[in-house]
Amino acid sequence: MVDVLTPEQRRYNMSRIRGGNTKPELLIRKALHARGFRYRLHRRDLPGRPDVVLPRYHAVIFIHGCFWHGHSCHLVKRPATREAFWQEKLGNNAARDKDVIASLQAAGWKAAIIWECALRGTSKQPLDVVMRRIVRYIKGRTATVLEIAGAEELLSRRHD
Repeated sequence: MVDVLTPEQRRYNMSRIRGGNTKPELLIRKALHARGFRYRLHRRDLPGRPDVVLPRYHAVIFIHGCFWHGHSCHLVKRPATREAFWQEKLGNNAARDKDVIASLQAAGWKAAIIWECALRGTSKQPLDVVMRRIVRYIKGRTATVLEIAGAEELLSRRHD
């Protein structure tokens, strides 16, 4: 299938996609602040420049877009053109995410990943549920990575 946009139009459209301060990020930050947490944003001295850094708890939170970070959920529609390019690009993003989490854990940081599908779409979870899990994780002593995805994925994991 041929792209209906010119290369200049496509480049312009792609340049409008933001990397930070997305709606899901703002939603989580506002909810954290309302619960009394104080945080830093996008610290450049940490691997992966986490979206939210809670220095007091030695914890970081990444809010991942499902498409760009290779999540398999209902929000993701793989491009039909240049399949090899997109497979390599999204695969590299996912591999880099794993390396970043490993680096943070090696440095003693707790890391949480909130997937976009947990906050929007047909399988979104109530914000209170997401925040309750995040708060429990931040204040807890567990060293494993917390991942919060959409409700559909949660149900399928329970039945596996």
